[in-house]
Amino acid sequence: MQATSRLQLLDAHDAHSASARTELDPHAFRRRLMSWYRAHARELPWRGVTDPYRTWVSEVMLQQTRVAAVIEHYNNFLRRFPTIVALALAAEEEVLAAWSGLGYYRRARMLHKAAQFIVQERGGSLPHTAAELRTLPGIGEYTCAAIASIAFGESVPVIDGNVERVLLRLTGRAEDATAAGRGFVQQQAAALVPRRRVEHNVNAAGDHNQAMMELGATICLPRAPLCLHCPVFSMCQTRGEHITPSRAVQRSRPAAYLLNLRKRGTITEVLLERRAQDTSLMAGMYELPPLPLDAVQGREPMLRLRHAITNTNYYVQVFSPRGRYDRGLRRAVPAARADLQWVRTSRLLSLPLTGLARKVLQRLDVMAVQPVRLPEPEPEAPVRRGRRSSSRPAAKLKPTY
Repeated sequence: MQATSRLQLLDAHDAHSASARTELDPHAFRRRLMSWYRAHARELPWRGVTDPYRTWVSEVMLQQTRVAAVIEHYNNFLRRFPTIVALALAAEEEVLAAWSGLGYYRRARMLHKAAQFIVQERGGSLPHTAAELRTLPGIGEYTCAAIASIAFGESVPVIDGNVERVLLRLTGRAEDATAAGRGFVQQQAAALVPRRRVEHNVNAAGDHNQAMMELGATICLPRAPLCLHCPVFSMCQTRGEHITPSRAVQRSRPAAYLLNLRKRGTITEVLLERRAQDTSLMAGMYELPPLPLDAVQGREPMLRLRHAITNTNYYVQVFSPRGRYDRGLRRAVPAARADLQWVRTSRLLSLPLTGLARKVLQRLDVMAVQPVRLPEPEPEAPVRRGRRSSSRPAAKLKPTY
């Protein structure tokens, strides 16, 4: 009987300890995280900005997109549309052209619609709270929290895939896509966010959320995390990869496209097909005309490449006519004549091209590759010891007009 009681006590103690292990000390955690972040955060063009519009653009672009790809598009996009008003007044085709290569083009369309709404209904001023931002077209739970926190200092948690992974590993939880699993991550994230808003030139909540995302993006990697470099390694229950459900198997599909060029004096033109406006994927975008696979049998492609879209790998072959009088490929294009258009190659940078079309045209030197231009670093203002911040307070910001 005594042995049984002792086992029961041990079981209860172990259960209590396991429960306690999922609770982090917020103050100790934030102290270690922020010390690491101030020393190791990457220098990115959307950090340290005082314009909420720029924060908004960066957060939309960063959804499901690599940072390296976003840097180029972010700088180019803001050169073309430096304010909310400039974006609102632009034509949708111009916005899609600036977005071309980032993929998920619905993001660009909704960003454009939201800018028009803000100008028409709010005098060009972006809402300051997550609740108000959530009412704008195309702004979901993650984006509204990121803008409210980073641009305005609201104490709300920002949860992307990186943050979720960090929290699951810290608490020793397996990945769980159920409502209970999402609720657990939300609860843990909210408990760690600093409660104070912008004060003493420090955006505590915004900096914390950026540090959490940075930790997941650079240290707590999906595969082979760099645990020995982690500032909160001693607080982590997993210390390595956590249990994840099996991912959807990548599908593979072959695809063929036509590259047809012609000369008109000193002008070079390329034949493009415009996708229908009512199609569910990349509506209204320009692409190289697709070819039926049976039409290219026996021909040697001028280019082979792989192009991934979500969970499908497209193994693409690009074909060109063998000579001036080779009309076989052109006749094989299934698109209606009205959907095909000869476009000057000098205009390609201003057209809303699909990411695949842009990749092919640049690989074959038909289209110029724009160099990545990083902004010149601004001189840092003197900051008191212990008060350094990666983003200046948004409390003093004026609306963007």
